[in-house]
Amino acid sequence: MKIRFAKYQGTGNDFILIDDRTRLFSATQEEIAKLCHRRMGIGADGLILLRAHPSADFEMIYFNSDGREGSLCGNGGRCITAFAAELGIITTKAQFMAFDGPHEAEVLRANRKAGRYQINLKMQDVTSTEPIDGTCFIDTGSPHFVLVKDNIESIDVFKEGSAIRYSESFKKQGTNVDFICKNAKGIAMRVYERGVEEETYSSGTGAVACAITAALLGWTKSPCAIETKGGVLMVDYQKEGLLFTNIWLNGPATKSFDGILSINH
Repeated sequence: MKIRFAKYQGTGNDFILIDDRTRLFSATQEEIAKLCHRRMGIGADGLILLRAHPSADFEMIYFNSDGREGSLCGNGGRCITAFAAELGIITTKAQFMAFDGPHEAEVLRANRKAGRYQINLKMQDVTSTEPIDGTCFIDTGSPHFVLVKDNIESIDVFKEGSAIRYSESFKKQGTNVDFICKNAKGIAMRVYERGVEEETYSSGTGAVACAITAALLGWTKSPCAIETKGGVLMVDYQKEGLLFTNIWLNGPATKSFDGILSINH
């Protein structure tokens, strides 16, 4: 079976996107993992299906690069919004369903010919806990364990991140692991991503978790700039004690290329 796809990236977090409104796409976990493999396939941090939904503009089904269906992906949510705009499903505003429930999104700027978009994605409200000993665990649609560091440049993200992800506390369900420090723009982050099992260039849900942690530490106020390896994300929010509402994740979503893949059954 031949299926068209588009490749998008948001601050270096890259995805295979498929218009599956006809529900013709069917692939095993192993096949999805192979498609995401950077030497044996297309290469991506994840694969996303855009499907029709009875009460929303579309539904987002997200698979990690290991082929398993994942939780919310913030950068993926921004990229699928750009993809929906390209397909003509939406114009400037979107309402879509994801793993953690309904989301709103806005296309702030669009250069369709160049495949460049600026997307603002509304996240679910978050009730956090106070950071303890420079660490904070926050669920922003995906679980994130955030660690404060003086400098993140010299960290072995794979070694330290995987040790926490597979520790007794987290090995059953897993967690993403974020390392943050202050910088001139706001905060900088690096991330070990569950399901990819490696450092990725960026994480949207991670950026939100890091912004919330920075707010709790008194480092920053809204809007907060998050510098990732792949670029800068902005997180806007309203804070009342440990409750964060009206959270928006803002950043670029860029189309890399179109292609056709073969699924053999």
